[in-house]
Amino acid sequence: MSGGSRRTARSRAKNPPADLDADEPLRNRGPIHGARKGRSRDHGHIRLMDVSLKTLLGLGFGFLALLFVAFLVYNYQGTSNEDDAVKKLMRTVTPLPAPKMMDLPQFHGEHKESLYWGTYRPNVYLGIRARTPRSIIAGLMWIGIKNGQYFLRHVCQDSDELSTYGWTDHNGRDYGRQVLVDHGMSITTSFLKEKEEASGYGGDWAVRLDVQKEESRLDESTAHLFFYIGDEEGNLLGVRRQEFGSHDATLLAFGSHKDVGGWEVHLESQENLEMHFSGYKTLHMHNLTELVQATLAINARRTGHLQLPDTLEDSSNIIVYQISGRLPAKMDIAFVSGMDVQTSRIEERIKSLTGTMLTSRLEVKQKAFEEKFVGCFDLKDKVDSETMDVGKAAIANLLGGIGYFYGQSKIALPKGFSQKNGDKFISYWPAALFTAVPSRSFFPRGFLWDEGFHQLIIWRWDIYISMDIIGHWLDLINLDGWIPREQILGAEALSKVPEEFVLQHPSNGNPPTLFLILRDLVKGIKMSKFSMKETNEISTFLGRAYTRLDAWFQWFNTTQCGKDMDTFYWHGRDNTTTKELNPKTLQSGLDDYPRASHPGDEERHLDLRCWMLLAADCMHSIAKFTGMKNDLGKDYYMLSERLSNIEILNQMHLDEVSGAYFDFGNHTEKVRLRWHEVTSADTVKRELVRETLERPQLALVPHVGYVSLFPFMMGIIPPTSWILEKQLELISNRSTLWTDYGLRSLSKTSSLYMKRNTEHDPPYWRGPIWININYMILSALHHYSQVDGPYKTRAETLYQELRSNLMRNIVRNYYESGFLWEQYDQKNKGKGKGARPFTGWTSLVLLIMAEAFPSLHR
Repeated sequence: MSGGSRRTARSRAKNPPADLDADEPLRNRGPIHGARKGRSRDHGHIRLMDVSLKTLLGLGFGFLALLFVAFLVYNYQGTSNEDDAVKKLMRTVTPLPAPKMMDLPQFHGEHKESLYWGTYRPNVYLGIRARTPRSIIAGLMWIGIKNGQYFLRHVCQDSDELSTYGWTDHNGRDYGRQVLVDHGMSITTSFLKEKEEASGYGGDWAVRLDVQKEESRLDESTAHLFFYIGDEEGNLLGVRRQEFGSHDATLLAFGSHKDVGGWEVHLESQENLEMHFSGYKTLHMHNLTELVQATLAINARRTGHLQLPDTLEDSSNIIVYQISGRLPAKMDIAFVSGMDVQTSRIEERIKSLTGTMLTSRLEVKQKAFEEKFVGCFDLKDKVDSETMDVGKAAIANLLGGIGYFYGQSKIALPKGFSQKNGDKFISYWPAALFTAVPSRSFFPRGFLWDEGFHQLIIWRWDIYISMDIIGHWLDLINLDGWIPREQILGAEALSKVPEEFVLQHPSNGNPPTLFLILRDLVKGIKMSKFSMKETNEISTFLGRAYTRLDAWFQWFNTTQCGKDMDTFYWHGRDNTTTKELNPKTLQSGLDDYPRASHPGDEERHLDLRCWMLLAADCMHSIAKFTGMKNDLGKDYYMLSERLSNIEILNQMHLDEVSGAYFDFGNHTEKVRLRWHEVTSADTVKRELVRETLERPQLALVPHVGYVSLFPFMMGIIPPTSWILEKQLELISNRSTLWTDYGLRSLSKTSSLYMKRNTEHDPPYWRGPIWININYMILSALHHYSQVDGPYKTRAETLYQELRSNLMRNIVRNYYESGFLWEQYDQKNKGKGKGARPFTGWTSLVLLIMAEAFPSLHR
């Protein structure tokens, strides 16, 4: 979904490798060292293990970032350019001095409180937290059985091999329903939130756990679930020590938090349940799996029973409850707040969040979700019921994957710089991010260019959630106008990423896809798609955003510019590498898509030029719409006119023989990887080393693929131009891009088609089918099928065929595998590959079903 740094700087540079010895009994395994690149650290079997607790030190807020940088001046190991470097670093970690988006009144009051609680921990199978830096958190674990071995499930990870998991319903606010199928056991989790007059801030919430046995595949007939509640503030939690045999709602734990006041958690079930608990004192919730694993293993060795020992550490701030019962089993857990108010009506509120009343309210919410889905996307006469259900899963998983993160990005120091403690980074200011995520298992964090595609769907569902998310991203802009493109904020997010892939580089950009949504909003207002209240608040939002967007645009315009006027290239490619067949361009989001063989400042990147056109045109539209009386709007108009000039574009990027557009740079096709023997420390090993067999020359880079189609996607090509005919030929030719499952990312005729980039990097954007770009190409086909020209009918035919192929393949894979996928195999009958579930931009299949496309065309 998201195509950003995936496993290298972007952390998504290759497919997930299979785990070694995934099923080996835990007692025969040692600690795992060397976590996979860009992937989460897997939790193995339940075992006795050393638990080390680290203390996460905060640097404070706002001005402390500047104090920290000043401190670094003293700590840096000297270089001749130290003063200039320090000045640049100070700018890098200084917020843009502009009014913050999240200070707008529309993001406070009822809106803020309504979004306080949510399923905002997408990296775990079920996790609840509040949108506050130090929250009360809750979540679910369970013991799964595979091949006779016990596994503790908690963090979403592919190695668990669940048959499926994900949200079937989720409205992004107060309701969600999820199904998890684990080797014969099915767990349905339902989440409901409500606000009553007696509730504390943000209201109360409930979780229903319904556990069923899947046919006869499960040997065990007893389920072991673990529900936990904790306080990141470190506040002491109380536990009700009692027998858990009653069928009435039972008090489990209680405490107090500054936001919500006194609170209690109650359990209600008609089953005969056995319960045990453990309490821990720790601020490191991301280590909770290891803590519970260790406790279970120690107690099992001591007692012979796989159960928690009913003990509490002093000043415990997190309590884990083991709830065991025979299948099938159903239980309701209610969280009620505001307990220090005399009129708290505790019994009535618990009753409304459990039992038959909860059943009734969940049914009402489910019906409302389905009705809103129909109203938003109008699929009734466009797709069949099976396809529509996949569309529901797409929007539900995208909304259910929204997370709240708080922390500080780690910013790489310039080469030659380090702190005296050896650190190669400094920290951004402490910040919050409310964002959708590409994949709960592999990328449960914010990716900048992915977010633009996510919001194309979310704004159509809930414009206020969408503006909230965009506002959070824009508040991350620094003094230079830069936004770190991958957000790894807080200990829980950091626990999923190996340290070497955490650092963000201030020279690196990412496609400014947020302009896709902003342009849609402006157009939507002009077409009266919003209510008067929505129109006013969108207008206010755009007016506040303009300063930040201008800073962001100017960062691109100054740092990513080329040698010639109005040319651009993605800065940061490695021109010294001897290991990569074609140096990656992670900044572009297209990672290993082939560019000029020898990076340099003569490059001209076609896709970035088109993104800059979209951004300039959007900035002009916002300035015009909001009635800004300055020269910026005029400047943006003039730039968009130049960037959309077809003659200038053709001079710089068109190959007139093929009618294809290409990058330009210092390039040769005579490059290969060859095995060499390398001696190191008296050992000889073989490595793949790049060899250049021909002197590179400045020329067009002759690789047909997604980049070649960017002018087509942006609607720059006139509908009567012969070039449009050539573009349609490239798209429809099976020897280049066309397959029965979607368009390849790179033509079969390319010398780098499906070639590995290094010994360890399989092809990523060199053939596989990606849904975000297919969606944009489909949008262009739809556009050209609606405007007069000699190729209108051909565009319409290709549009219908491509739309049908994409939907059919994604739906088929969903029913066969239980997931939406990161990419689809153009060779192996369109089979899903890469990360799963990938319910970020692959969820665009819903907009493909609805025939809802962005306003890309001028």
